[in-house]
Amino acid sequence: MALTRRQREIYDFVREFVDAEGYSPSLEEIGARFGLSSVATVHKHVQHLVEKGFLRKALHRSRSVEPVEPTAGPVVSLPLLGSVAAGAPIEAIEEAESIDVPQHFVPKRGRCFVLRVRGDSMIDEQIRDGDFVVVEGGPEARDGETVVALLRGEDATLKKFYRQGSRVRLQPANATMRPIEVPAAEVEIRGVVRGLLRRY
Repeated sequence: MALTRRQREIYDFVREFVDAEGYSPSLEEIGARFGLSSVATVHKHVQHLVEKGFLRKALHRSRSVEPVEPTAGPVVSLPLLGSVAAGAPIEAIEEAESIDVPQHFVPKRGRCFVLRVRGDSMIDEQIRDGDFVVVEGGPEARDGETVVALLRGEDATLKKFYRQGSRVRLQPANATMRPIEVPAAEVEIRGVVRGLLRRY
């Protein structure tokens, strides 16, 4: 299960604190370490780590957070470069943090990054709003591949890619939506989707 950069930092801090002190840090101590004044914010991060299986908590006991060693195998930290539309195109680059991704999702070649999906135009490919896609960056794609495409140098969208002579068709995987058909010169491929992450 993927971790955000902040979740990874908190998990590492809890693990190091327990190793050094023999007991768990309080929410206030975690907040002080990361400059978070709101205990509710710290609790939210800790709860996400519990839900993802990285921490466990004992009920009705203070200092009850303890690390669980993940068993999912090695991970790679990739940049999370914002959101991409699976629907109407939107600006892709909105934020800059990192997210841990299972190593087997990451091709050995090329530069990879992660984008958060917005919209439901790819639901028939099981890519849903709120999912994360692992993208192998590059300007080339084969017909039928799911790509991150930049339209007219401004708006990014997630669609299946098809060349049609001097034009390109960006095909949604949702029968209720129409494809985007534009001159090839107006489309810049930013990368091809190689993996999918979903939070429950």
